[in-house]
Amino acid sequence: MVSFAVVSSVMFGGFVMAYSFGWLPRVLSIRGLVMAGVEGYKAYNRLVLRIRGLTEDDVAHRRIVTGEAWEEFCDTLKAAGSAILGHNSPKDPLTQAEGYRYLSRLTRVALENFLECSDPLNPQLVSLANGSRLCRVCIGSDNPDNLYQNAVIDSRKSYMITGTRGTVDYLGFGIQSGGYGKPGGLRTVCYREASQLHIQDNGEITIFIFPKGSIPPGKLGDGRVVHKSNILISDPEIPEGVFIVRQTFANRKLEIPAKLSISLLGDQEGKGENKMMPAGSINSARLDSGLRSAGLLVAGASTMFARWAKGFREKHCNSLPLFDQKTSDSIGGDPNIRYYHSYWKISKTEALVIDVKPPKCRTWNFQVNNHWMESLDYRFHPIHTNKFLAKYRPDKSVRIIVSHRDPKMADTNWVSTVGHDCGTMCFRFVKPEVSDAALPHPKARLVNYSELSSLGIAR
Repeated sequence: MVSFAVVSSVMFGGFVMAYSFGWLPRVLSIRGLVMAGVEGYKAYNRLVLRIRGLTEDDVAHRRIVTGEAWEEFCDTLKAAGSAILGHNSPKDPLTQAEGYRYLSRLTRVALENFLECSDPLNPQLVSLANGSRLCRVCIGSDNPDNLYQNAVIDSRKSYMITGTRGTVDYLGFGIQSGGYGKPGGLRTVCYREASQLHIQDNGEITIFIFPKGSIPPGKLGDGRVVHKSNILISDPEIPEGVFIVRQTFANRKLEIPAKLSISLLGDQEGKGENKMMPAGSINSARLDSGLRSAGLLVAGASTMFARWAKGFREKHCNSLPLFDQKTSDSIGGDPNIRYYHSYWKISKTEALVIDVKPPKCRTWNFQVNNHWMESLDYRFHPIHTNKFLAKYRPDKSVRIIVSHRDPKMADTNWVSTVGHDCGTMCFRFVKPEVSDAALPHPKARLVNYSELSSLGIAR
């Protein structure tokens, strides 16, 4: 049988090419690439197994007890290192050190998502990218103003989400049906914003997930009230599903994120093959699948974004062109956001000046990242600004200065390079109230740092 490492490598070559040319279907994100690759391999594997008269569980058990699954996982991680050395990436010590740290971060979060927290009978809210946590994980120009969480669910079962609303500016909840490369395709089945929900005066919130057709009449058996507005509906015809939480901050330092947990509602233990495994337990099939998916994420994400960075640098360094919306939609980008992805390169004697007059929109923001498209550490450094944090000029325009040191000038917004000479950057308009043709594109220009005052940028 062809090894998974070989199959996944071939798949990722095709996926990355499809990304580059926009051939992939809509809503296929990084996690989607992983699952599409895994599902493609599984389809191939099932065909071979039928011919040989074996089951997937038989093969998984053999792969675990012989060590083959672990060896392939390690081989995939080793192969992922080519993304750091290849794609004409910068070879300075800082960029290379961050590159290998990036691989270690991807490995950690991949194991969390696909191995530790992938049981729909013992669901847990996790984040694929979260730059605010103690152990950061940053992927694909992760937004400093966002916190996205998700939990794998069984759409035939009922769940309860409890916690506190917090003070985050925007909070939304949704149910997606199916899986990448599977029936349902992660179709959004139901979505609610916090403003639509019943929230207690003390900020406590309780949300229920019920399969379509099984909503209780107002109260549960234990007497708990079920507010109709706090019910999310899942599609029981497609068992695999995902519960998502979206949080967007106006000022992350001042706002408190929602704190939530999810659990099965009541006694829903199955029987026979569907009998629940003890919480925290593992079997060969789950371990084998988790290691495969985790390795695929590390190899795929590192390769794809290294290619993106290379393309940005070669095509439009130090400028901010509008990112193709069809490509954005095809890789899971929010259709309500207009993105300006690019690359910056600034010496210690230079500054990048960005001018824009934002349109009416829900919010906007700008950030700088390292070469690997990881947001620089916004916990400690001013590496971004947004609609609520920015200083505006008298004409409502915004001027951003990206440089190695703070020019300390009025009506300007300094964004630090945090010791980097190059990296990627991103500007976003969220729900702009103008057409794409009328968008006021950000204008960037590279200047000598000593000339900032002569350009009319001084006090």
